[in-house]
Amino acid sequence: MKIGLYFGSFNPIHIGHLVIANHIAEYSDLSQVWFVVTPHNPFKKKHTLLDNYQRLEMVYRATKDYTKLKPCNIEFNLPQPNYTINTLTYLQEKYPNYEFSLIMGEDNLKSFHKWKNYELILENHHIYVYPRVLKDNPDSYREKPQFDGHKKIHHIDAPIMQLSSTYIRNAVKDGKNVKPMLPEFVWEYLDEMNFYK
Repeated sequence: MKIGLYFGSFNPIHIGHLVIANHIAEYSDLSQVWFVVTPHNPFKKKHTLLDNYQRLEMVYRATKDYTKLKPCNIEFNLPQPNYTINTLTYLQEKYPNYEFSLIMGEDNLKSFHKWKNYELILENHHIYVYPRVLKDNPDSYREKPQFDGHKKIHHIDAPIMQLSSTYIRNAVKDGKNVKPMLPEFVWEYLDEMNFYK
C-alpha cells in the first residue's frame, strides 16, 4: 500500500488541508494520505500551539468521513527535536509492506536541500509537491527549483489554497466567524473548547 505523509502542526486543521490531501489521494497513485501531527518542539516557545492531543483530535474529527485520509500521531513517541528521516525510518520498520512518500508544498521543496539526510530521503521515498503562492508575491514559487525533473518528485496540480492556520487563529482571537473555513466537526470542537480566543 502506498501512503502519503502530510506533516503539519494542524493548529487548527482547516478546509485547505483537506482539499489538498483529498486531491492528492484521489488524483495520484497513493492509497491513503496520513496527516502526521507534529508534536510541540520542547525547545521552542509554545505561543498559540495547542496540546498535541487536542490537535490530533481535530485531525481525527476532520478526517473521520474520508476513507483515504487518516490521522497519525507517530511522532508523539519519537525523541525531540525530531527529523523527517527518523520518522520515515521508524515507519518503514513498523510497516515493512507499506511504501511511504512525502507530501509538501513548493515552498518546502525550495529548502529541501537543507533537510537532514535529504539525499537518503530522495533515494528511498517519492515526494508529491502541491503548488503554493504567497498572496504578497504571486511569483515567489514559480521559478524552477533545483529538483526540477527529478524522477522521485511529482508535481501535483492541486488547487491553490490561500488559507492558513495563523489567519484562522487571528480571526478567532478577533471574534470573527471562521466556520466556513473549518470542517464542521472541527469548528464545533474549537467553539466548545474556546480555543484561540
